[in-house]
Amino acid sequence: MTDRQPPRRRVPSPAKPGRPGAPRRPGPGARPAARRPRPASAARAGRTIRLGSPRPRLRLVSLGLTLVMVAFVVRLLQVQAVDASAYAAKAERNRYFSHTLAAERGGITDRNGSELAISVDAYDITADPSMFTPKESKAKDAPEQAAALLAPILGKDAAELARKLKKEDSRYALLARRQTPDVWKQIKDLKSTFQDKANKSGGGNVLAGVFQEPSSKRIYPNGDLGAGILGWVNADGKGGGGVEAQLNKELAGKDGKLTYAQSGGRRVPTAGGRETPATPGSDIELTIDRDIQWAAQKAISEQVTKSKADRGYVVVQDTRTGELLALANAPGFDPGDLSDADPSALGNAALHDAYEPGSTSKLVSMAAVLEENAATPDTHVTVPNRLHRGDRLFKDDVDHPTWYLTLNGVLAKSSNIGTILATQQLGKTQPEANEVLYSYLRKFGIGSPTGLGFPGETAGILAKPDTWSTSQQYTVPFGQGYSLNAVQAVSLYSTIANGGVRTEPSLVRGSKGADGRFTPSPKPKKSRAVSEKTAKTLAEMLQSVVDDKEGTGNKAQIEGYRVAGKTGTANRVDPKTGRYKGYTSSFAGFAPADKPRIAVYCAIQNPTKGNYFGGQICAPIYKQVMEFALKTLQVAPSGSKAPGLPVTFKPED
Repeated sequence: MTDRQPPRRRVPSPAKPGRPGAPRRPGPGARPAARRPRPASAARAGRTIRLGSPRPRLRLVSLGLTLVMVAFVVRLLQVQAVDASAYAAKAERNRYFSHTLAAERGGITDRNGSELAISVDAYDITADPSMFTPKESKAKDAPEQAAALLAPILGKDAAELARKLKKEDSRYALLARRQTPDVWKQIKDLKSTFQDKANKSGGGNVLAGVFQEPSSKRIYPNGDLGAGILGWVNADGKGGGGVEAQLNKELAGKDGKLTYAQSGGRRVPTAGGRETPATPGSDIELTIDRDIQWAAQKAISEQVTKSKADRGYVVVQDTRTGELLALANAPGFDPGDLSDADPSALGNAALHDAYEPGSTSKLVSMAAVLEENAATPDTHVTVPNRLHRGDRLFKDDVDHPTWYLTLNGVLAKSSNIGTILATQQLGKTQPEANEVLYSYLRKFGIGSPTGLGFPGETAGILAKPDTWSTSQQYTVPFGQGYSLNAVQAVSLYSTIANGGVRTEPSLVRGSKGADGRFTPSPKPKKSRAVSEKTAKTLAEMLQSVVDDKEGTGNKAQIEGYRVAGKTGTANRVDPKTGRYKGYTSSFAGFAPADKPRIAVYCAIQNPTKGNYFGGQICAPIYKQVMEFALKTLQVAPSGSKAPGLPVTFKPED
């Protein structure tokens, strides 16, 4: 094998210079020459750089802006058009604050203008709960701190106050009503003290959200005088009883409203506001005479205490007009502070209590007998010790031998048996007599409302005669078996004193509005119960009850005046058990008997100490009150003596 020589490596020959501008081509098998980067200046000189088109991006941006604008427009339309009222109301609530301008409650006076009930300046203490949050007050427990400070001043429970102050979703909380100016001054001074500390320390004032609203407080200058008539005003400012409730609309007036811009709980004076002024309530003038009311209330209170009775009443009426001059109850209460009042004493018992009147109502029986010409004052009536009628054996208050009495004597000695015998003459049969007596009871107002329209007044109970029981048809003539109230009782005597014409009782003389104009109450209704002749005759008979030594009402005599009256002592129905227990003691009458001006009625329920007869415990009350009333009204004494009608007759006559 011959050795071969390795091929000789070719050495490339030097490149031939090319033509200017012609590209160099590599030879066969040669490696391409590496490109050298051209200088930037040469690159720029060698080609042109083109910018990208902006239109796509502009379109995209425009589309985005359009969508944003559309969203804003839609939202703006929603806010300004669709939800405008809702947002306006929300802004109004947040910016504007409204509160009621309480109307000044009208006063109540007696017939002479003496104040019985008035309203004085007071403040309702309020708060803005949103100002007690940690953010606004700069205190974590602002409601608790504020409540602890206010509770002893307002006399309220601190926990309850704190609960009201924690209602963050509310801008108004009523903390206490009708506080005196002194109370608000204490709170105001306390607020100022805390504000000074806050200004120095940069902290918050936990009382900054406490405010006041002008209000009024009901005051009764005479304490418990006439409380049963006046009633009271409750926590809501409304009448809770008596005239305060009966005439609440007239007394209350009409509240106004104040709306104003506020910031930080304070009024912005430059932001304007709206105000609807309050209309004050009317002043009410009663028929009551304050002094006579005082005398009546004092007299009955003392006797109820002395007799250890359940209660008692005295009613005084002007016989000419029907106006009530006094309407006194015992026990009473303080209408300005009911915290210690006995619930059973609230109201007006003289109008609320229905009870069997007893012998004072024999007046109606005698009026019926006289009017029907069934007898005269001189008619002889033989009265046995006992009388059997129906299913009962009747007797008088005292055992006695057979009495030989005139009809006038039956009334003077208050004989139940004599009254039964007299009223039996009203009809050929007992049912007929019952019908006649019933018609007169109705004429005198028994079983019907008095016409006062007083809250809680009772009309009494008077069943129709065809439903009277066997015994009831004999007890009704002497005042048992039906019921009435004290105002109805005094009206019986005013009717006789007024010549037989019944005038509905009245308690309100009229009202005076904000314009100062007085508007009198409508005139009371009148109706004739008996003839003037019968009324005059009966007035003479009633004087024998007081003036004659045989009469049961001697303790009612008044020097210088002729007095007509009648005693009463009735079995009393216990309201708790519905059974007879105890007595109702009473006395009724009018004076001067020859020229009547005033009627007075007194009743005491369930006297348990001392004497219980009406002539013994009520006749003195009648005398005391009547004397005072006659002097107060300057009524002239009688110009003649009582007629002195006969009380008894001799059997042989």
